[in-house]
Amino acid sequence: MRGAGYFGRRHALLLALPLTAALLSGCGSKANNDTFDLSLTPAVDGPSARNRQILVPEPTALKMLDSEQVVVRVSPSEVQYLANSRWGDRLPRMVQSKLVEAFENSGRLGGVGKPGQGLAIDYQVVTDIRTFEVTTNGARVANVEISAKILNDRNGTVRAQNTFKASTPVSGSENRDFVSALDRAFAKVGSEIVDWALRSM
Repeated sequence: MRGAGYFGRRHALLLALPLTAALLSGCGSKANNDTFDLSLTPAVDGPSARNRQILVPEPTALKMLDSEQVVVRVSPSEVQYLANSRWGDRLPRMVQSKLVEAFENSGRLGGVGKPGQGLAIDYQVVTDIRTFEVTTNGARVANVEISAKILNDRNGTVRAQNTFKASTPVSGSENRDFVSALDRAFAKVGSEIVDWALRSM
């Protein structure tokens, strides 16, 4: 896989299900799991905020998203997990790490940190992962939705808030195709969050 990091076996095993999605309802043996990363290239045309230092807390998320499992929605009311595959860490922690890296790599800020790193903070970029899944009831599509708020760290007021969404088709039936589509959707959402935040501070 090109977009998302792919560290494990090159060919994922598929369990027999409609639409050939490789799904399971439990966690399975992690020893046999392929491990995937996320990628995010920040926008570089946003305004400079070199006099600003920001904090990026870990995103909030529902319990089904707050894990290392890759979520696949098989119906409006049922979700399962991608078999023999997992994220390299809990999803909220990975999203947090990639956003921090993207803000740092943009070169537009005076400082970027996580809670506990001791920075004198001007703003917090607070996010909530609302959707991070592949839907298979119909065309197979990866959907990512993340809401974001910019909080003034000195007085607690909300400077700006917005919701960012992206959907990308799954071009294949192997596990890495599902994860690649999610990675592309997240890359779009994450880049938009970074660009929007820089413009809003």
